[in-house]
Amino acid sequence: MKFNSYRSTVYGTGGTVATSQPLAAMAGIKILQQGGNAADAAVATAAALNVTEPTSTGMGGDAFALFFNQQQRSVKGINASGRAPAGLTLEKLAEKGYTKETHLPRFSVHTITVPGATAGWVDTVEEFGRLSIKEVLQPAINLAENGYPVAPLTARSWQRGAKIQLGNSPNGGELLIDGEAPKAGQLMKIPTMANTFKKIAEHGKSGFYEGEVAEAIVSIIGEMGGYMTLDDLKKHESTFVEPISVNYKGHEVYEIPPNGQGITALIALNILEDFGLEDYDPHSADYYHILIEAMRLAFADSRTYVADPAIEDIPIEELLSKEYGKSRAKLLDTNRATVDQVAGSPRKQSNTVYLSVVDGDGNACSFINSNYMGFGTGIVPKGTGFTLQNRGHNFSLDPEHYNSLKPGKRPYHTIIPSMITTIGDHGKELYASYGVMGGFMQPQGHVQVGLNLIDHKMTPQQALDYPRFCITDGTAGGTVALEEGIPVKIMADLARRGHPVQPVSGYGRAIFGRGQVIKRDPVSGVLAAGSDPRADGMAIAL
Repeated sequence: MKFNSYRSTVYGTGGTVATSQPLAAMAGIKILQQGGNAADAAVATAAALNVTEPTSTGMGGDAFALFFNQQQRSVKGINASGRAPAGLTLEKLAEKGYTKETHLPRFSVHTITVPGATAGWVDTVEEFGRLSIKEVLQPAINLAENGYPVAPLTARSWQRGAKIQLGNSPNGGELLIDGEAPKAGQLMKIPTMANTFKKIAEHGKSGFYEGEVAEAIVSIIGEMGGYMTLDDLKKHESTFVEPISVNYKGHEVYEIPPNGQGITALIALNILEDFGLEDYDPHSADYYHILIEAMRLAFADSRTYVADPAIEDIPIEELLSKEYGKSRAKLLDTNRATVDQVAGSPRKQSNTVYLSVVDGDGNACSFINSNYMGFGTGIVPKGTGFTLQNRGHNFSLDPEHYNSLKPGKRPYHTIIPSMITTIGDHGKELYASYGVMGGFMQPQGHVQVGLNLIDHKMTPQQALDYPRFCITDGTAGGTVALEEGIPVKIMADLARRGHPVQPVSGYGRAIFGRGQVIKRDPVSGVLAAGSDPRADGMAIAL
């Protein structure tokens, strides 16, 4: 069955920005027009998204980035995720009644890890960009000061967050209008956020991790019984990382290594490589079944092993080996669902915005930024205009688990950017800078959209429009949400095979993530971009 794209693919040669909010995409375009490169434009877009979509992202969250340097033909990565406070321990949580048999409440002050995004923005610009952080942040400052009309889906998320998060925050009114969430089309100004941006623009990282902003963060957390200190903030730093990758049919697919869950997508691609998926109808029960089963196996591994590699010994090389992939593929039953998959033994003895930018020179930046659950905790440090993330909710309270909470440790992270290269006449060539945001949907989205591009030769927009599945809780045995557009007969077939299926339509489709794709022709330099119809955004080209 042919699935028709709802939007046209966007083409250009002078640079392209694709993200979930048009005004944020324009911020990136302005930076490209001012002489900035893909890294500069990506950070400008991320900062503008903090203003226009604080329901998902911001300075109080974390970020990750992949950067393709066209001249060097290389892919580099930044892990800009934060760590648990040095004073937060399992013992202290146990005294409060939180043990391995329980979970921290979703918006607890104890789920706040050090915000890594701001350091990530500055480091991305300084390491890969051409402009200053002051120039890069100016579009976001203008939006926050002058105001902007709120987009429809963002307004819907804002209304929900106002009820369950901001309404319970002492300073949540900084992100509301007369105590209410802004409505679609309503002009929104966030002057306190603009002031925080100005401090970063003037002083760089110290404008956030020291001084008034840092004191406001520590003050509100302390008032609510948390343990973060000024020292936790001052000591924070990003980590420059070598990306991990697997080769799928001549295409090198890159992810950030753990503590991110990108390895989940790579494990699944290794499992799927020998199934000849290019010969399957991507709109068939057989195709969806094989992909779902591969993701079950991959999640069984990643939810067991993904943690902070600076603290835990994670068998990354073994998990990504072709031999291990083949051994896991043997467990995949093409006729029935196996919802009780367990992790293998690879040793030889874990709500968001994603954006993609490719500049006119061919450099690319795949960038993702998140508060985790919408507004995160919803806790707003006084006078700052941003919320603090609840990423620590992903920690396990089991001291024996790889991802157990420890002081100064990074938790299992759901947000992941991706990138694909091929080998051309002049060496490594950018094939696509892409990603799909949305909690545990992200590696599933990377696999589904990536296969649409590689195996089924879809355009970027078609690849994003195609209906998706989502194992809803990111576990091997989770319920499979199936998107509107998948025929009922296919849903019924998957149910007969043993999958616990759940049809999803309307606004519920947000569960399937919001992706962006930019491809580049290595000969002509033409850029082809798509933006997910499940969000308010678009791709804009020069």
